[in-house]
Amino acid sequence: MKRYVSLEEISDGKLYKAKDLARADCLGCKGCSQCCRGMGESIVLDPLDVFRLTTGLGRDLQSMLSEGSVEWNVVDGLVLPNLKMTGAEEKCSFLDENGRCAVHDFRPGICRLFPLGRYYGEQEFWYILQTGECNHSRAKIQIGKWLDTPDLPRYEAFVWEWHCLLTQARKLQEENQEDEFSKNLNLFLLKTFYMKNYRRDDFYGQFRERISVYREIVPPEEDSLQRY
Repeated sequence: MKRYVSLEEISDGKLYKAKDLARADCLGCKGCSQCCRGMGESIVLDPLDVFRLTTGLGRDLQSMLSEGSVEWNVVDGLVLPNLKMTGAEEKCSFLDENGRCAVHDFRPGICRLFPLGRYYGEQEFWYILQTGECNHSRAKIQIGKWLDTPDLPRYEAFVWEWHCLLTQARKLQEENQEDEFSKNLNLFLLKTFYMKNYRRDDFYGQFRERISVYREIVPPEEDSLQRY
């Protein structure tokens, strides 16, 4: 989800890589759970998030949509899934009565990242430390450790390629709003990367297979060919 603000407005102004230290560790936050409430539609799910949730819960995406833990919304011109906030407190559907995450072991990437964010350049991305998003006392931690994501290089390569794919899809839709192909592009993206069930084995291999199918229809732009 794009934010049209300067780095100085939302962060400490620094750009970090995974090996850098940042003051992101909330030290367990003792069940504070404020970052799991009132987040609106901002916890957007990428294909890896769907793989983690469906594998961890033993349910497919359609089941989560039907039960109301996940919903569809328009994100910068594309329809994508996000975690749904519920009740008067507008809390995450997966937050339990003790203020703890019921899916912590397989939580989405945005949840793993918080209070960090990402800043995308022309050929790579960096991490940023968001200020004003969490009032809990935080300690320094290596960003890669905080992300708690196995095989981090492959994960970062996936994040970059998914970003490039979404950027191109949005550009195509903006440039060809009346074109039938453009109208069907988002639906094809959803069917290819979200609605088709994932096997319980290597996600990145499955993602590469689906990228190949998608790229038969939408070849990559030259400036997105360089891998992270």
